[in-house]
Amino acid sequence: MASVATKAFLLVVIAAAALGTTALGASYTVGAPAGSWDLRSNYTQWASNVRFQARDQVVFKYPRAAHNVVEVSKADYDACSSSSPLASFQTGDDVVLLPAAGSRYFVCGVPGHCDAGMKVRISVEAAATTGAPSPASRRALTPAAAPMPSARTPTGSAQQATPPSSSATSGVVASVGLCIGIVLAASLIV
Repeated sequence: MASVATKAFLLVVIAAAALGTTALGASYTVGAPAGSWDLRSNYTQWASNVRFQARDQVVFKYPRAAHNVVEVSKADYDACSSSSPLASFQTGDDVVLLPAAGSRYFVCGVPGHCDAGMKVRISVEAAATTGAPSPASRRALTPAAAPMPSARTPTGSAQQATPPSSSATSGVVASVGLCIGIVLAASLIV
């Protein structure tokens, strides 16, 4: 039978592991909910409706045969050049972590796509340390009924969209992990 000190140590380790998952940020699918990484979405509009914070992540979803994602410098972003990439992604379901505050620049490296509007600037704020709002409450800066024009929508018309999607699953996973950790620790002590 394990000693009380060993059981207490295991309880602390399990609780710390479960609580560590709560430090994850929100997950945003680029262009969601009305679009994805495509030639139709207005990424300037989409990004302006989201408050990205350090520890969040963005997900680029697209058909692999049609597009890619290239992280570039501001100068290359402005020039729509992918010739000096900082990073390249090609899976069609690319997850990019945003670990720190600052601006990140992404373009589609397929010729002509960036010039057609397939580029996005992600402005990341420092993560709040105390009293931080949940990812779901801070994700949208505008009301749910705010118009989100498409990149190809003629001036004066707009399509309705809800705020960008955020993954609420990280909070649920953390809560479930915490509960499992407590149950396991309690069973070790008994």
